Amino acid sequence: MDQVRLLSLGGATLVQLREKQMPALQFYEQARAAVALGVPLIINDQVDIALAVGAHGVHLGQDDMPPAAARRLLGDKAVIGYSTHSVEQAKKALTLPIDYIAIGPIFATSTKTNPSPTLGLAGLRAARHAVGNVQLVAIGGISHSNAREVIDAGADSVAVISALLADPAQISHATQTLITSLL
Repeated sequence: MDQVRLLSLGGATLVQLREKQMPALQFYEQARAAVALGVPLIINDQVDIALAVGAHGVHLGQDDMPPAAARRLLGDKAVIGYSTHSVEQAKKALTLPIDYIAIGPIFATSTKTNPSPTLGLAGLRAARHAVGNVQLVAIGGISHSNAREVIDAGADSVAVISALLADPAQISHATQTLITSLL
């Protein structure tokens, strides 16, 4: 919740709450408190928690609940995102009831154990071409120094973890700096 508040103060307009290790009850409590801050919030993986706390939506991975089932539970107004790791997966995602496709990792990342192979900017460009006008979110190894290149290569937005959260005392400043660099 504190990170969501600091990201918001830095100008973040949408935050994905991602916590792979926290017990479900604790994650629910954190998500409920984060939603109360008023920042549009996407819950990673856990459709039940997204529904229970009134989040704006959910982000699903390849091994999570199918997007069609999540859509039935969350309704038409919920934002549903879907992770892909190749151009082929991104193409297949076009048939799903989702609002955006995440593609990555674009660059090497330290926030995932056993990440998929990196796509690079060329892979991102190919994904952009494959998905047409569908919202495309790039993820993986994105930093202040390469975010502009990622947008220029075809991403509509970037998902960033380490570059914003590495120094807890600088979260708002890091967020504001990243957003400014993309304008």
